[in-house]
Amino acid sequence: MSSKVYFTTFRCPGKENLLKKFRRLAETAGIGDIDMQDKFVAVKMHFGEPGNIAYLRANYARALCDLIKEKGGKPFLTDSNTLYIGRRSNALDHLEAAYENGFNPLSTGCHVIIADGLKGDDEVAVPVNGEYVQKAYIGRAVMDADVVISLTHFKGHESTGFGGALKNIGMGCGSRLGKKDMHSSEKPAVDQEKCVGCGVCRQNCAHDAITVSGKAYIDATRCAGCGRCIEQCPQKCVHPMDARANEILSRKIAEYTAAVVRGRPCFHISLACDISPYCDCYSINDAPVLEDIGMFASFDPVALDQACADMANSRRPVRDSLLYERGQGRMGDHFKTMHPTIDWEAGLEQGVKLGIGVREYELIEMK
Repeated sequence: MSSKVYFTTFRCPGKENLLKKFRRLAETAGIGDIDMQDKFVAVKMHFGEPGNIAYLRANYARALCDLIKEKGGKPFLTDSNTLYIGRRSNALDHLEAAYENGFNPLSTGCHVIIADGLKGDDEVAVPVNGEYVQKAYIGRAVMDADVVISLTHFKGHESTGFGGALKNIGMGCGSRLGKKDMHSSEKPAVDQEKCVGCGVCRQNCAHDAITVSGKAYIDATRCAGCGRCIEQCPQKCVHPMDARANEILSRKIAEYTAAVVRGRPCFHISLACDISPYCDCYSINDAPVLEDIGMFASFDPVALDQACADMANSRRPVRDSLLYERGQGRMGDHFKTMHPTIDWEAGLEQGVKLGIGVREYELIEMK
């Protein structure tokens, strides 16, 4: 069996503007089939770390929430707190960051609720009984919702190859304890021969787990496994202790996604635009690696991610981008070119095992 994935480009040659086209895509893909009357509808998205400007514009959230309200629903935008340094590690700073980036009740027409509460510990333990996760720790506001809709910025990702619907839902809905659970296999070690003691890893550690005395040393008992030091090390001498760390992370993310989507109506939209090589969690973003592709919608998050990845891999790299630089402009598996050690298909494989979707899809293009 294959799933239906609806697609349209960002072209608007007629009288219809882009936001109306975005809304029409959601309706064509069947969002109206969900009973939203008097239901709480969680719209899961990423508000962007201030300083990063690749995240989705708040205008899309407004168009989606207006549509939900017309269907009788009570929408709210949501995300959960982070493990690492930055301005989204507690609800107050997180809300300020969201408002600064345009996600506030005046601009979006609905409230923003940080899913796992003030300090990231307002959670629900959801049974999964998966291969890697027995219980997933999910932000309570997400689990209290009657309907979940994911609005995802499709992009590259340093730990999972790309960030799509599964990443947005699984990692994004996990509480701080849940994120520690997902990242537990990523606990790092330092190659002492390569380390120059620059201290960048220590500057990027939110848990005081790193000391530098000529060389960097990591206290595994304090480390949360978020992986930020691995990505930020300019010498590339910090690495996960487990060689399968990133694969296990992707599979755990899929199992956390299952905890969120099982047993209630869900719908998924992904926008492949401003396709940066790294996550929106960084306070900077690199140049887009691919030209804007379009908008995708489906009831199946696995098929949606697969369709986005396939479409991305069919496009030529943008010159003067990380992808072009690493692949010398060649076609191929762009995610593997950007992040050679990452198996980006692992999460999709796990999603199929869990029964939350399939990788086979029928792409239906909307003009």
